Amino acid sequence: MTPSGHHRFASLDEKQGEGQVPWDTNHLEEAVHEIRSRAPYSPQVGIILGSGLGDLVQSLEQESSLRYDSIPHFPSSTVAGHAGRLVFGVVEGREVVAMQGRFHYYEGYSMSQITFPVRVMRLLGVDTLVVTNAAGGLALHFDVGDLMLIADHINLVGMGGHNPLIGPNDPKVGPRFLDMSCPYDPELREVARQVAGEQHIPLREGVYAYLAGPSFETPAEVRFLRLAGADAVGMSTVPEVLVARYMGMRVLGVSGITNVHAAESAPPRETTHQEVLEAGRVIAPRMAALVRGVLGRI
Repeated sequence: MTPSGHHRFASLDEKQGEGQVPWDTNHLEEAVHEIRSRAPYSPQVGIILGSGLGDLVQSLEQESSLRYDSIPHFPSSTVAGHAGRLVFGVVEGREVVAMQGRFHYYEGYSMSQITFPVRVMRLLGVDTLVVTNAAGGLALHFDVGDLMLIADHINLVGMGGHNPLIGPNDPKVGPRFLDMSCPYDPELREVARQVAGEQHIPLREGVYAYLAGPSFETPAEVRFLRLAGADAVGMSTVPEVLVARYMGMRVLGVSGITNVHAAESAPPRETTHQEVLEAGRVIAPRMAALVRGVLGRI
């Protein structure tokens, strides 16, 4: 730990073993230094906003923002619905930092690039991460506009060999073999249930399946995912959750259901990104109310 209480990453020449490290210590420190010099906040909560959900930052007080392209070594958002800003502010008395737009494997970024902002957040002092996403509903009782509290996930991309924790490990930062028996914090999930009930926010709960994308799922893939126990499917979130848990952060995950896959007996139905963005406009106010309610109680 550094004198300020934040993790100090081992330098490249401190690494042992063969292979490339998944992140560069100097890059992390340069990004953190630039952010601190321009945004004098001490955030404890980080928020990652999915497709069409960026308007959540409008509820921030004392807002200050930095464009990703102004932060050293930050990737750039290339997807519609992702504004590409790091936004600081206060929500329910808590200082937060929000990513208005995230990065995806299908954009051509590596797993280390996708999760670089999570490592930066941790160095800034964040100990609780709220991840949101737009997801396709697999459970037939889901409706477009529902929110789904993520209870667990299926990391199909990671099972295929693409995990952000692959590479030499620094035990000062996190464990070589990460326990994932409880990826999403039970206490935060219970708070979310209470807030949703009190504010009459439709809140489902289920398992999120992570696919690489960018193509949407075929009918056969939908059948496979349902048989595997997935309730929603998307192309983000899980790499960020892995790194957050690795670095000791609590995680709350919420999916906004932007489309629902048809029953197996129904005719196939086309899914478009425009549909996802339009549904996001309905979901965003519910997501904002839920997140504000949770932050007001933790």
